[in-house]
Amino acid sequence: MVAQFLRLKLRLLANTLRRSPWQVVGIIIALLYGLGAAFLAIGSLIALRFADAAFAGTIVTLLGSVLVLGFLLLPLAFGVDDTLDPRRFALFGIPSARLAAGLALAALIGVPSLVIAVIAIAQVVTWSRSPLAMTLAVLSALVIVVTCVLGSRVTTSIAAFLLSSRRARETTGFITVIAIVSLSPVAVLLASLDWHRDGIRLLAGIARVAGWTPLGAVWASPADVAVGNVGAALAKAAIGIAFVGILWLAWRALVEKMLVTPARETQVRHERGLGWFARMPDNPTGAIAARALTYWFRDPRYRISLVMVPIVPVLLMVPLYTVGVDWHYLALIPVPVMCLFLTWSIHNDVAYDHTAIWLHLASNTSGRADRLGRVVPALILGVPLVLIGSPICAALFGDWAVLPSLLGLGTCILLLGLGLSSVMSARFPYPAVRPGDGPFMQPQSSGTVAAVAQSISFFAIIGISLPVVALAALGFAFGIAWHLAALAAGVVIGLACFFGGVHWGGRIFDRRAPELLAFTLRN
Repeated sequence: MVAQFLRLKLRLLANTLRRSPWQVVGIIIALLYGLGAAFLAIGSLIALRFADAAFAGTIVTLLGSVLVLGFLLLPLAFGVDDTLDPRRFALFGIPSARLAAGLALAALIGVPSLVIAVIAIAQVVTWSRSPLAMTLAVLSALVIVVTCVLGSRVTTSIAAFLLSSRRARETTGFITVIAIVSLSPVAVLLASLDWHRDGIRLLAGIARVAGWTPLGAVWASPADVAVGNVGAALAKAAIGIAFVGILWLAWRALVEKMLVTPARETQVRHERGLGWFARMPDNPTGAIAARALTYWFRDPRYRISLVMVPIVPVLLMVPLYTVGVDWHYLALIPVPVMCLFLTWSIHNDVAYDHTAIWLHLASNTSGRADRLGRVVPALILGVPLVLIGSPICAALFGDWAVLPSLLGLGTCILLLGLGLSSVMSARFPYPAVRPGDGPFMQPQSSGTVAAVAQSISFFAIIGISLPVVALAALGFAFGIAWHLAALAAGVVIGLACFFGGVHWGGRIFDRRAPELLAFTLRN
């Protein structure tokens, strides 16, 4: 039975290579990134073999605790596509204990399991300082791998229950974003810390606490032997083994529960009225704009992007303030950065439609109407952002002479980004989160095309707007005339790129409509 589960997992992994060449390249690149991170960790662990035992114990315990925490929390935060969900075997009559064991062993096959196994073996080298320390390190390696694999299976199954509804996935995504933003003060604290005097002491204190938790106990056990604290080492090893037992019991209970619990069916909501369709013009552009607005305000994939728009400037300003940039200059950042991410968020808008794009083809909708309709939500949000946010930023800066430059740069980035996104989403679509999935759930088939499209669209917006930035910089040096020139240049460049991008993107959409439909059907 176990051999069948292992063959099934190997077959599923092999099938990931039977895709388009670009997707295979993307999978290989992801594998190389994972192995590269693993080899970096291996090199660090081997180097720690020659470091002070107390210092090595601090680093290994902290690194290990973060890795175990990642295996436990990532499925809850982002959701996963569980190809071996226990509910898929409900009709096979397999005893729950045997099924739980088979699925747990099958989970050992995969890139994350391979990476953690290699790291766990590498920490044996770190503690090859004495026979007892090395023995505990070998035992710890086994416990580490089992803890991470079982922990990920448990949290994946919990996520299958908790994140089965769309609202739950959306709420989890918002909580994750808020949690990430809340780490900014921690980053400021760490950056302002005197590491020569207090850094090692702070890390050692955190490691001491983590070493008595299930996250870091098994990592800290060999370190305690290395410094001569055998009693604490055995106690921590017992904590790690007990945690594995708890995870196994939890996994067994979850498998039993999932075998008799069907997947939650999606509840259909009945809405009244036409919503945005009643407010938009009665033409193809208006219909597409109404559908896009509905997506932007109801689809969690778009709403999480809207949440990130005001958060990104904060994440950018905090480290700049930490390194000593005056807050008056930081006041100039929010509007251009928010415009940049607002427009960049729709560079893959066609892929978000998924198979609904066939409606445009069946109704013979022109590419120009499609391109114009899709940018309406960003314009509705972006124009007030530029007109209202620029005066506020100028007031915070303390000099109203910079207002024309702020208006010009914000207008340029907004219109330029929308025009460029109109081209990119039609010419270089790549797999996106499917409708109904969590906003952080990554598609199985993403790769090099995604990275290239994201990079081109992002840096092209920045590069084409550099003349406006240059004129604004001259305004700081030589007076308001250059700020007015930045305003004029921003409007001209923005309008030219907007209408040019919509026209060009519309022609691409008309020409590649069958390919776009085939793309959405595959992904």
